[in-house]
Amino acid sequence: MEMASVLAGERWSDHPACTHPLLAHLARLVNDFTTDAGRQRLAPLIPSVIGLRSADRRWDHEIALLVATRALPFASVLRRPTVAVGILACERLLAQAEARTSDTLRPSSERALAHDPAAAGWAQEFTRQLGSDHATRHPGPAILEYAVPAIAHSRGADADQILYTLLNDAITLCERLAAREEPATAEAALTAAEAARTAAEAARTAEQPTPVAVALRG
Repeated sequence: MEMASVLAGERWSDHPACTHPLLAHLARLVNDFTTDAGRQRLAPLIPSVIGLRSADRRWDHEIALLVATRALPFASVLRRPTVAVGILACERLLAQAEARTSDTLRPSSERALAHDPAAAGWAQEFTRQLGSDHATRHPGPAILEYAVPAIAHSRGADADQILYTLLNDAITLCERLAAREEPATAEAALTAAEAARTAAEAARTAEQPTPVAVALRG
C-alpha cells in the first residue's frame, strides 16, 4: 500500500487516503501472509486500488462478507464457527441496508455455510443469543484479521493463489460498487444543478419590477 500512496501523489503511507480503508487493510494482510515467492504477483494489482473508496458503509459489509465466505472452506475446524459468525454478521448488516430480512442469505453465504453445517448451526445460535444490537463498531477489520490467516495456514491448499485471487476479486467487487454509485452521484449533481438554476431564476424574477410598480412610477 505504500507504493499505492506514492503513485497517487500522497505521502509515503500504508494507509493511503486514495483507497477504501478495509480494502487497503485486506491488501496489507494478503501481502503479509503471502510467501516471498508469491508476493511478486501482487505488485501489478497496486494501481488497481487507487481511487477505490466510498463513504457508503455497504462497502465494508461487502468486502468483509467476500473474505469470510472465501475463507470458511479453508479454515481449520476450530476456526470455522468464528468465520461463520462473521458471515452472519455481514449478512445482518447488508439486510439492514437493503431492507430485507436477515434470514435470507446470499447464495455465496449459503454455499460457504453448507461446507460445515455444524459450524453454521453454532454460529446461528450464537448470533441469536447475542442479539442484533450488540455491535459497537464494524466487524470488518476483525473478520479480515481472522479469515486471512485462516487461509494462509490452511493445509493442502495453494494459499498464495487463494489470497491473490481473493484480493483481485475484492478489487473487482469495489470497482462494481463504484460503478453503481456513479449514476446516483451524477443524478444528484444534476438535481442540485437544476435546483440552483430554479433558485437563480426565482431570484431574477423577484428583482424585476411588476407592471403595477412600473405604472405607479410613471
